[in-house]
Amino acid sequence: MDCRWMLRNGAFCPAPPHLQGGTPSRFTLWGIINATPDSFYDGGRHASPDEAAAHALVLHGQGARILDIGGASSRPGAPDTPEGTESDRILPVIRCLHGRRQAEPGLTYLLSADTWRAGVAAASLEAGADIINDVTACSRDAALVDVLAQYRPGYVLTHCIKGAGTPVSAQCPSYDDIIDQLRSFFEWEMRRLTDAGLPEEHIMLDPGIGFGKNAADCCRILSHIHDLTDLGRPLLLGLSNKSLFGSLLGLELSQRTEATATATALFAARGVFHHRIHDVESARNALQITELFTDWEHS
Repeated sequence: MDCRWMLRNGAFCPAPPHLQGGTPSRFTLWGIINATPDSFYDGGRHASPDEAAAHALVLHGQGARILDIGGASSRPGAPDTPEGTESDRILPVIRCLHGRRQAEPGLTYLLSADTWRAGVAAASLEAGADIINDVTACSRDAALVDVLAQYRPGYVLTHCIKGAGTPVSAQCPSYDDIIDQLRSFFEWEMRRLTDAGLPEEHIMLDPGIGFGKNAADCCRILSHIHDLTDLGRPLLLGLSNKSLFGSLLGLELSQRTEATATATALFAARGVFHHRIHDVESARNALQITELFTDWEHS
């Protein structure tokens, strides 16, 4: 399996050029497909493989360039999901969407497996996934590094708390300087991955908003986002419906769509080109406004 990845015009996707970009073309929306009963936002809505695949195609039609499929909740403090259960949830979805993509050339989406397990990652890549979105930075299953080196997929490297008992701990440590900590973490982990055989151009960075960070930490990261964009790798932001909007604005989960779209537009204008989203249509509209109203030559 030889998948060559590159960053072109803000898009992190495989060649050839006609498959690069999204809607609008400067940005890439990642549609969230939770094939789980317990995800914080839409757990249980798309629990069967057929329902999840159908929802994924709807998100693609609304503008999602990448379909991110998860079979285990990564909300802080979530109980563990057995490997067999996780595989049973996401592999049929990936196979279905990959088959549709092969049969219909007009379907140019990419498939991302949201998993930290080496076995699930390898099976997902064999089934047709292009990207591994790992919230643990290979800290919970060290064998994932070997899978990444062997398959060389796109890889989302997320800042996390290592050694936690759950995939992403709810614990919030104290940081002397959260920006310095993130920069050191990303530089160290990228060096570890490239030394193992994963090309640097295959790596995308996610600051892990809401994971092991309180509202003040998250605000500092987001207000200093340029300190991360200059690391030379594209950033993926996952702000969609996060508890941060509840902490800052007092919004209930069902009230956070507008705040999510506003934040998506704001950080797109600041140079973040990839956004992981539940409500793709509202985010697409926000990004179209960003595209039209931003002076990209001087931004």
